[in-house]
Formats: sequence, C-alpha cells, structure tokens
Amino acid sequence: MKKVYEGMIVGIHSKPVDLNVNPTREKKLTNTRTTSKDEATKLIKTQEMTLERAIDLIKDDEMIEITPKSIRLRKTILHEGYRK
Repeated sequence: MKKVYEGMIVGIHSKPVDLNVNPTREKKLTNTRTTSKDEATKLIKTQEMTLERAIDLIKDDEMIEITPKSIRLRKTILHEGYRK
C-alpha cells in the first residue's frame, strides 16, 4: 500500500472543483440496506505518472513532486483549512 499525506492528489474528478477525501478511511459496513450498486462499482486501473502527464494535469494551485522513486501531484498549500 502506498503512503498518502494531506494535500496529495489521489485522483481526477470530472468536475472542476476539488474534493477533499480520506483514502485511508474504510467504508462502514453497518448499513443493513444494501444494493448491488456498491458491488457493481468498477475501478479503472491506475496509470503511471510521467513528467509529461503531470505537466498536462497541473493547475495553478498545484505542484509536481519528483522523487527518485515516483512523480506525484500535490497542492501548494498542504493543509485543507489554509486552502480555503
């Protein structure tokens, strides 16, 4: 499992707004009313981030983080409360 931190971009949203998510929190399974909708959810395989792709995806309030092992996108201001 890869480590995540606050301000790290973990996905692409279809709308121009940013969503604050917690990918480490598990979905609660206490709801007794279940539908097959949750079971039918299909995830798209992750794509390897290249420098060219990161440059295409970056916005004004984001940065590209390059380390010897990976290339990641992150927000310039990491803390969610200070970004608003």
